[in-house]
Amino acid sequence: MLDASVALVREVAQREIIPRFLRVSHGQRKDDGSLCSEADLAAQQFLLGRLSEIHACPIIGEEMSQTAQRARWQDASSDERGLWCIDPIDGTTNFINGLPCFAVSIAWMRGRRTRLAVTYNPITDEMFYAREGNGAYVNGRRLPLRQVTGDIRRAVGGVDFKRIPKLLADQIAVNPPFFSQRNFGSSTLDWCNLAAGRLDLYLHGGQMLWDYAAGSLILAEAGGQMCTLAHDEYAADDVWRRPVIAALHPAVFATWRDWVRQHGGQGDS
Repeated sequence: MLDASVALVREVAQREIIPRFLRVSHGQRKDDGSLCSEADLAAQQFLLGRLSEIHACPIIGEEMSQTAQRARWQDASSDERGLWCIDPIDGTTNFINGLPCFAVSIAWMRGRRTRLAVTYNPITDEMFYAREGNGAYVNGRRLPLRQVTGDIRRAVGGVDFKRIPKLLADQIAVNPPFFSQRNFGSSTLDWCNLAAGRLDLYLHGGQMLWDYAAGSLILAEAGGQMCTLAHDEYAADDVWRRPVIAALHPAVFATWRDWVRQHGGQGDS
């Protein structure tokens, strides 16, 4: 199942996404304000037609209507076959603007937990993947790729300021506890770069299911830890708009989690 998923993700990128890169000049704005291009729709249609050949079960795609997404999630909660969750292009704004940082991401979930994850960056030809209980990898190499620091003062942070409480965002901008900050515009790749050890810590104020479904398993299988602004148990928060505090090194995670919550990131009670 994993090998077939990896092959399919590579195929959809080669057939539907890369041929359109630098040729798509605009996208449609969806109800949530995000962009959708013809490449997103073509890639999603390709995946919808082929995933059932790997494993037949319901599918949630980012470019489906919100009504359809929620109905399929509810129906799949008691379905032993599980659920595919797909993001045909994560980083559509980057894709439309010619920035070479975007990914195809699929996750197979059962019992509302991700069991298999694949995320592919077609520009770098990096295939990240994980199966529950079997570790995380990129192109056959076990993650993380390097030993990361346990000192948050030396850490490189991936911080996406969207939906972060204003007080917390101001504190990070003015007096961050870490060394340097990066943001690349693709949530799924942020998770993978954290799992690889290219980032040391991560913060996002609220991701959709397809933004974190694959990446959260890849990070967990690489040995990373995660929680939300309000909950120590990551899975306890809202499925459809879930914030994340995460780090690869346990000492950095503990320090980062406590700092975020003490500086305006407590979340809702």
